[in-house]
Amino acid sequence: MRRMLFLLLAMLAAALACSEIGTWRASRRGPFEGDPTLARTVVVLGYGNRGVRANAVNRYRVRVGLRTRHGLGGVMVFSGGAVRGAVPEAVLMRDYATGRRRYRGRTLVEKESRSTHENVRNVIPLIEDAEAIAFASHAPHAEKARAELRRLRPDLAERLVRADDYRLGEIPVVKAVVLIRLSLIRLRERWAPRRGDGARARAARRGE
Repeated sequence: MRRMLFLLLAMLAAALACSEIGTWRASRRGPFEGDPTLARTVVVLGYGNRGVRANAVNRYRVRVGLRTRHGLGGVMVFSGGAVRGAVPEAVLMRDYATGRRRYRGRTLVEKESRSTHENVRNVIPLIEDAEAIAFASHAPHAEKARAELRRLRPDLAERLVRADDYRLGEIPVVKAVVLIRLSLIRLRERWAPRRGDGARARAARRGE
């Protein structure tokens, strides 16, 4: 019994350590070509929210956004539609930032997005004039958004700076869950074209 318990604890510790390393790497994986001394436009990416108040995930992302702003001026852009509830995620995050977190700076909201791709695509008109750009979320998710911006607008991607989205020991279980979830999504996206090619090849052999 003790041996089994020790084994389970060792496996848990290993999983948490891997999630810390993976999150740390995602947070620092660039390139970051923007000037971090300039005023930052921080894009806070929303998460599905059923209630009328920001849930724990969205509250965390707002906190990341606020500490990324770091008193350097700029703008907070909240992005997210009403995916799981009646109120857009962007509105819930803005209200949390300006209410409980007492943020008094400039804010913009983008209330239509339903995916990371749409988040990035829909905020582009709001960040066109930004001096420096950061995406605030869990580090692997922010990394995905940065990659999407590089794909859609490489000129804007040259203004990317790091967000303050990694701190050792912070929300360790959530880090592990987010990392696993995004890894599975990436695997699915990677294999989907191959499955499609295989299906087309089989159809061709059948003369379809």
